[in-house]
Amino acid sequence: MSDLFDHKMQQDLKSEAPLAARMRPRTLDEYVGQESILGTGKLLRRAIEADRLFSSILLWGPPGTGKTTLAMVIANQTQSHFVTLSAVMDGKAKLREVVSAALERRRLYNKRTILFVDEVHRWNKAQQDALLPNVENGTVILIGATTENPYFEVISALVSRSRIFQLNLLQPEHVHEVMERALKDEQRGLGKYKTLIEDDAFNHLINISGGDARNALNALELAVESTPADDTGLITINLEIAQESIQRRAVLYDKDGDSHYDTISAFIKSIRGSDPDASLYWLAKMLYAGEDPRFILRRLIISAGEDIGLADPNALVVVNAAAQAYDYIGLPEGIYPIVEATIYLSTAPKSNSTGAYFKAYKLIEDKGKVQVPNHLKDGNRDAYALGHGKGYKYPHDGPDHFLPQQYLPSEVLGTYFYLPSDQGYEKSVTDRLAIWRKAQRKALNISKEEHIPDMDELEVTNIKRRHKQTGSTS
Repeated sequence: MSDLFDHKMQQDLKSEAPLAARMRPRTLDEYVGQESILGTGKLLRRAIEADRLFSSILLWGPPGTGKTTLAMVIANQTQSHFVTLSAVMDGKAKLREVVSAALERRRLYNKRTILFVDEVHRWNKAQQDALLPNVENGTVILIGATTENPYFEVISALVSRSRIFQLNLLQPEHVHEVMERALKDEQRGLGKYKTLIEDDAFNHLINISGGDARNALNALELAVESTPADDTGLITINLEIAQESIQRRAVLYDKDGDSHYDTISAFIKSIRGSDPDASLYWLAKMLYAGEDPRFILRRLIISAGEDIGLADPNALVVVNAAAQAYDYIGLPEGIYPIVEATIYLSTAPKSNSTGAYFKAYKLIEDKGKVQVPNHLKDGNRDAYALGHGKGYKYPHDGPDHFLPQQYLPSEVLGTYFYLPSDQGYEKSVTDRLAIWRKAQRKALNISKEEHIPDMDELEVTNIKRRHKQTGSTS
């Protein structure tokens, strides 16, 4: 008797499930979008159609792009036993049960087990480590779904044993197809209703869904089921109803995930590229999604030093003032100084000459420890006994407050790290520096000047990373 009740409950749950769940594709032919990995002749499609999924895979993409749906399609297609776990709900104990059953199934029936782990990135390292040997020896074929970059959120050993497939947000035509299919399907969709959706309302739902099929179907279901029919039984969805059904754009922004870093990256690169319009767009997206304004201000301060630098020394002053102003007034009015700082940096002349520091840092890494020239050493303690500080010339005693003398260690004498740009204020530095350097070379009898070549972005990034690991705050 209990089986009958359980069966009826399962049927009721299916019929009462949200439209997005009811309309989930069951076959590859019903699957919409992701042609780059599931198009005709593509590797993953061939493996699914032939039921030859022998290696584990990780499905990586934003919400609503069809990761879980694709796993369900594979479940319907395969002759293997298919098991689903949620990394949010299930832990190592449940995993051990699945592995034990998989071993028994393989021993008794020679049947493979495919294990789908939803939100696999939510398992900690110990939990992922527990999964690893069972993937490695083939006890289970893993299908992991994650909204986060697996190269950062999934242990490297598991990544190396899996094929990674990236799913992208659906294109408008894909969302259109999904909605049309739901409106026509009488069994699982909204086909039982007589519905007319005006073009501008339909386009609004597509646009505001942001490429998320689940979001579009949820809004469509709400619009249809909450709108009364007229005397003829027709439900008309106009723009106003569509706007009520999906009141705000579903901004893809997880403050701990990829979108967070991608958006702040786009923001800073837009400032660096002197595009105030793009900078304001990404700023608005972050604030709209609830980003901490202090995080944005910290990145603006970094940009003032890294990308504007001495081309406009006032940039750092403006951003610091904006940060202080925000602390005084908070939101919503605190947006104004943030916007002011963003526009100022975007339209300021640019110079990355402060990156000269990393050239010096790399030279120190390469050459190791060197001695401070004797005349530059502190003379307050050892001037009499060791002659520290002897021979030092006080620059303010010279004409124009400059006296040429040695400041670099002898091993790197004549090396130039800093090359001023020809932008803004820094342009005026060039002439002064050229005169000083020429006088210094002459006084020290330096015949050759050695410029440290520019380093590529990857090398600078690695130096910054090592710098942070040593406890520096640069």
